[in-house]
Amino acid sequence: MNADYLIVGQGIAGSVLAWTLDQRGKKVVLVNASQRPSASMAAAGIFNPLTGKKLVRTWKADVLFPYLHRFYGDIGKQLGVPLLHSSTIYRPYRSVEEQNTYLAQTADEGIRQYVLEPVDDQTYAPYIRNPYGGLAVTQSGWLDVPVFLEVIRTFFREKEQYIEAVFDYKEVEISEKAVFWQGQTFDKLIVCEGPYASQNPWFDWLPYNPVKGQTLDVEMDQYGISDIVNQGVFIMPVQSNCYRVGATYTWHDIDWQTTEDGKAFLEQKLQPLLKVPYRVVGQRVGIRPATKDRRPLIGLHPAFSTLGIFNGLGTKGVSLAPFFAGQFADFLEGRKELDPEVNIARSFSLYYSGKKDV
Repeated sequence: MNADYLIVGQGIAGSVLAWTLDQRGKKVVLVNASQRPSASMAAAGIFNPLTGKKLVRTWKADVLFPYLHRFYGDIGKQLGVPLLHSSTIYRPYRSVEEQNTYLAQTADEGIRQYVLEPVDDQTYAPYIRNPYGGLAVTQSGWLDVPVFLEVIRTFFREKEQYIEAVFDYKEVEISEKAVFWQGQTFDKLIVCEGPYASQNPWFDWLPYNPVKGQTLDVEMDQYGISDIVNQGVFIMPVQSNCYRVGATYTWHDIDWQTTEDGKAFLEQKLQPLLKVPYRVVGQRVGIRPATKDRRPLIGLHPAFSTLGIFNGLGTKGVSLAPFFAGQFADFLEGRKELDPEVNIARSFSLYYSGKKDV
């Protein structure tokens, strides 16, 4: 089977890129080891235009969010599976000072366009502590990541363009015009391996900064909020009486093991916020493929134009992937240049200083 692209990894990044290229008429083969631990499978899938304690507008939110709504909405319609769940994100104020600060910030049009007014604080009051009221963020919600990954996998499997395997780099032969793997020829090989990319011999020189994150699965019988609530931790409705709570952020002990410390941290944040009882029924862990400058790693290898990478989407993969997959596809087709902030050319000095041999 010869194809235009061989994509390694079928997390959020690989799935979005594969779909983008397929819809442009390219033949794509996906290789994925679905039994390996995956950052995407642990991700809550939340997209949020206003983040952080200081209420900062997400980088490029004005282009990312309209794009992602269209992208996932179109896939859902085409495949007949609802994937995107729009939801207000309610942020209870921690103090009068925070209330005043946030309200002052909403005078900025860049912030105000993502804020819902007025807010019905009394709707939330029976279930969470919000004595100072709260801010409601719009154009937000969550992607059902496991379902999204499954429908993409099924789509390519039915086209006989999905291979379940642990990819062996030693089986690849690279030339200036093509990539050869298991008797097949591809115009380009693009790796979308998430946290495993740091082990890739072609791209291990890039400035990765993986972040371990843990979440809890909880059940609540008396919780009546259908929106996402976020104050120190997020509470995200998943289905009837089932919720996801998260998340932790650690840059040490980067492994796929859940910890009692992680559970305790999340419960310490959750308990003062909730007014109703809950029970923990599960715990998840993921390693986010973050980078040192908090920007994605996208582009072609400095020595081999047939090798590419689409990675480093960090905690915002759901919102970043659609727009930049489209931009990367344009770049691969010779239509336009990549945004310099995401192009791995910004890190080529690391490759040359290490004199990396491939």
